[in-house]
Amino acid sequence: MSNQPENPGSDLTIFQLCDVVRETSFALHRYLRHGHSERVYQNGLLHRLRKQGFRAESEIPLQVRDEDGTVLGDFQSDLFVDGRLLIELKAIKQLTDEHVAQILGYMRAAGCEHALLINFGSARLEIRKYILNDAFRATTPVRD
Repeated sequence: MSNQPENPGSDLTIFQLCDVVRETSFALHRYLRHGHSERVYQNGLLHRLRKQGFRAESEIPLQVRDEDGTVLGDFQSDLFVDGRLLIELKAIKQLTDEHVAQILGYMRAAGCEHALLINFGSARLEIRKYILNDAFRATTPVRD
């Protein structure tokens, strides 16, 4: 029987959890290098995080809703770790503004405050951290 907690992520701050994901991503990228499909990196990061004892899930369905609750569409997040960190993975040459808009939209739809956008597709691993605070979650439009 192990003395380790069942979910080591529950004892970490969100910033410490992000550090673990960054380190794990870096190790995976160092091993696989670039050139694989997004799915390979997704499976690899999911496997390595679970192996460390983290509660990590993939392809979590999320819905985008209008202000009255009407479902406007849905999407699947690449990874969700410890019930509080959304991770969007890419395997492309370079991240663009569209990818940033995508992760911010996913965060708003999921009601998730913290996310990482990770690109495994270039020779150098790229990781961006996003925090969605209350100013961006306003339920009423901001007016001048």
